Amino acid sequence: MIQFNQVKKVYPNGTVGLDNINLTIHPGEFVIIVGLSGAGKSTLLRAMNRLHEISEGEILIDGKSITKAKGADLRRIRRDIGMIFQNFNLVKRVSVLRNVLSGRVGYHGTFRTLFGLWPKRDIELAHDALRRVNIPDKAYVRADQLSGGQQQRVSIARALAQEAKIILADEPVASLDPLTTVQVMDDLKRINQELGITTIVNLHFLDLARKYGTRIIGLRAGKVVFDGPVEEATDEVFAEIYGRKIQKDELLGNVEA
Repeated sequence: MIQFNQVKKVYPNGTVGLDNINLTIHPGEFVIIVGLSGAGKSTLLRAMNRLHEISEGEILIDGKSITKAKGADLRRIRRDIGMIFQNFNLVKRVSVLRNVLSGRVGYHGTFRTLFGLWPKRDIELAHDALRRVNIPDKAYVRADQLSGGQQQRVSIARALAQEAKIILADEPVASLDPLTTVQVMDDLKRINQELGITTIVNLHFLDLARKYGTRIIGLRAGKVVFDGPVEEATDEVFAEIYGRKIQKDELLGNVEA
């Protein structure tokens, strides 16, 4: 469970990124966060693993305060949170397998990870993760030889090898073509359903939000202006979240809910 208690984020220039956020995200949910650019979507997502520090309030992960955690306690909490980035965040000049194994870093000391002395179980976990995202044959290929969609699947596999209980995905399909976008979102949804991993995704495309989410959170100027099941997220609701009518570039098209 993830709990936001009166969370506020103010940047040094005075911009309010998050404004009194109170949320509870339950285990196994597939939550989509929507809103205009600058609404606070990435700030909200990255506050959950403290990539962004908050200014006020507290965030709890399974009852433990990640806001107050330090040292080994913080590392243990973060170990349960996988992160998927828009730009994939892979080491391009090494193999896919080594990239996936980097998800195991939080479980071992510096010496073992520095020299690639991975236990047999870790290697098995990495291969299993690649099978789950349908690229087992790419294990020994350099990451920079993969397509964008395949690279994003490697980043998903890395989170699986990490044995994350929560996956945070920050605009994971923004740089992909429509067909690959659907394939990557299908992977995330299947993993959510089969493994029960709580999944929270920032999305630009509203039809994708409707198709894949079980719950939609709408942000506007750092405030939650909608929080409800996908069935209630009508065009009128999206227009209220965005403060205007939905535009064509906010729909992927040819997506069946």
